[in-house]
Amino acid sequence: MSALTVAALAVGFVLLVAGGESLVRGAGRLAVSLGISPLVVGLTVVAFATSTPELAVSVDAALSGHPGLAVGNVVGSNIANVLLILGLTALIAPLLAKSRIVRVDIPIMVGFSVLLLVVALDGVISSLDGLLLFAGVVAYVVATVIISRRRAADPTSTAQDEPTVEHAEGATGEQSAAGAGTPESAAGAVDVDPAEDGASHSVLKSSAMVALGVLMLVVGARLLVTAASDLAAAWGMSDLVIGLTVVAIGTSLPELATSLVAAFRGERDLAVGNIVGSNMFNIGAVLGITSLITPIEVAAGAIRFDLPIMVAVALALLPIAFTGMAIKRWEGLLFAGFYAAYIAYVVLQASDHDALEPFSTAMLWFVIPFTAVWLIVLATYELGVIRGRRQVRRHLVPDE
Repeated sequence: MSALTVAALAVGFVLLVAGGESLVRGAGRLAVSLGISPLVVGLTVVAFATSTPELAVSVDAALSGHPGLAVGNVVGSNIANVLLILGLTALIAPLLAKSRIVRVDIPIMVGFSVLLLVVALDGVISSLDGLLLFAGVVAYVVATVIISRRRAADPTSTAQDEPTVEHAEGATGEQSAAGAGTPESAAGAVDVDPAEDGASHSVLKSSAMVALGVLMLVVGARLLVTAASDLAAAWGMSDLVIGLTVVAIGTSLPELATSLVAAFRGERDLAVGNIVGSNMFNIGAVLGITSLITPIEVAAGAIRFDLPIMVAVALALLPIAFTGMAIKRWEGLLFAGFYAAYIAYVVLQASDHDALEPFSTAMLWFVIPFTAVWLIVLATYELGVIRGRRQVRRHLVPDE
């Protein structure tokens, strides 16, 4: 490893941390100034911003004749976003999942994942497929912003979307949901000056902070990806494997930096919204725009294994968020463990290691089924708890 590579890794890391801080502070201020929730900002502005490295890498890879890198980048990044980034972030601070995320955004993310698998079954993501993916994400963003502005004008609908106090206390053990995820709490988390609130100057300043954060994130991720890709190529890895591992993790570093900073600053709904929104942007915008520029060939191995794993990971997030409307520390540890197992499988498969067969057998017949059954039991239990609370409220509230 050369001194230049070490320097690139170090500078890239510093830029990612600083960029994540600037992006989260600017996004929180922007939410207050525009009168929309930090959750919506995370699902749209922050998600698109942190997906720009994936877009740059995928377009460059497709134009350079490395389509496997483009597909592997997006698929691997989406898997890393859920398993690695949400897992590590939840280990630091349990993440609140608003009912809107469980009801609407995660199912839409699952839909995008299934749609990508379907359009890739013929081995090519054509320009028509790309137009369909891109139109889907544009429609989602427009609908999300319009609905958010309407809900902001109706305080009762906003209150209904908050996690209950019991859920929040049980999930975090640190703070209740009262005030969490609202524009007012965002203002407190990012130290918004009351004199700036609502002023056009505040909007411009917040937008500048977001833009500066994005710039630092893109440059930092680029430095890390370049250094790591050189090392991986020297070890003889294929384009698909590099895309699924080194480049996927590297281009997910902006999401990691943003989510960790958001968790430290108390913007936990922004951390979750960032990941869910980023996964949709990766599919709809990144692969959509890339395939509009040039059709993307999809390797058979990605269709057989990696794309189905991406869909399964998206589905796994639904019951995790549903249990208590939160992603708890033990669930974060479970996600991080599964990501380590996934990376181990990809590396073993690429190297054709003797341990691949027993490892695959253990994962396929024990670990994955056991986890699936456990999640189903938890979701069923939580559904019963929610129904019980609703019945109690009906008895406590007198009929009018």
